[in-house]
Amino acid sequence: MLRPNAFGGTDYAWVSGPNPGYGFGVSPTTNLSPDEHTRNIRDFLDTVDPGTGHIKDE
Repeated sequence: MLRPNAFGGTDYAWVSGPNPGYGFGVSPTTNLSPDEHTRNIRDFLDTVDPGTGHIKDE
């Protein structure tokens, strides 16, 4: 789920993920295309550990 935030950005909620309320935000996101939003989501998911559903420890 996408929603604008108070900083001129977008909050992305991971509604199908294993951790309720987990997601991320990006700022600024004025006038991003659907493809750019999709890239933000894919970039986030690339950082997630599939075993925990949280961002991987580096």
